[in-house]
Amino acid sequence: MRKLNATGVLTALAGLALLAWVISRVGAAEIAADLAQVGWVLVVIIAIGGGRFLLRALAWQFCVDAPHRLRLGDAFTAAVCGDALGNLTPLGPIVGEPAKAAFVRRRVPLGAAATALAIENVFYTLSAAAMIASGMVALVFFFRVPPSVRSISEAAVIATLALFAVALWFLWRQPAILSRALGATPKLARHANRMRIAEQQIYSFAARSGSRIPAIVAAEVGFHALGVAEIYLTLRLLGYASVPFLTSFILETANRLIQVVFKVVPLRLGVDEAATAWFTDLLGLGPTTGVALAIVRKVRVLFWTTAGGLLLIREGLFTHPDKQV
Repeated sequence: MRKLNATGVLTALAGLALLAWVISRVGAAEIAADLAQVGWVLVVIIAIGGGRFLLRALAWQFCVDAPHRLRLGDAFTAAVCGDALGNLTPLGPIVGEPAKAAFVRRRVPLGAAATALAIENVFYTLSAAAMIASGMVALVFFFRVPPSVRSISEAAVIATLALFAVALWFLWRQPAILSRALGATPKLARHANRMRIAEQQIYSFAARSGSRIPAIVAAEVGFHALGVAEIYLTLRLLGYASVPFLTSFILETANRLIQVVFKVVPLRLGVDEAATAWFTDLLGLGPTTGVALAIVRKVRVLFWTTAGGLLLIREGLFTHPDKQV
């Protein structure tokens, strides 16, 4: 635990140093002027962020099997709390995802909630991978990019195809990888049977709940669509009223890629601003726009992270030993 805490502190400090360097290179006055143009509409951007949590909560709700029922409000609150933990720790989803299931365990049995959450994460992962790949393809086809960026785009497409191939293989073969691993570990062997049941429930979800899949996919697509809308709105506020919608789409796919690669950095301090500045410069918008865009996003993230932290404290997950995540 001490090693993890030290890692979190070091990555956060490195991120802060990178952020300070980016701001000094781009210009604090220019960034401040851009942010001033956003003004009160920042409330709308924060609300869009809340809408994205709501859509993933809805997808999770659709993944819960009867007779259990997960209320949308509980799923939304758990999603906000889990995201807060994921943003503040270098372990990211390894901590954040179990926290969501733990948060609703008094409404839905922990096993059922965790299994449904795993199913939702499969849909989210596949949708995010498809979006990243499509954004990279659009970047190569509609913008003049250096060979290194073209190589990254090709790698993203290949990785996405490989991910879908692996997913199809898992559905076909249904290997009990996790339960076998637990069974081979003496200290964890007692959990192997429960894991085997969970694996079978995940593999058979499409067969027994096919009618719910369109709604889950729609919720995941809506999550990504709101991300594009957020960037489009922010760019308009920053003075880019004539920027094509495709630019916003590519920047949102870049944001997904940044989150995947740099999830170990708490709040993606520094790397979010630096990477977004690089992408906006590549798209002809200049690095200042990228930094301002990332900072606006950071304010939205901080708002919901703070809300999640307060909800966790209210639930007692940080204070009572029997409720710890």
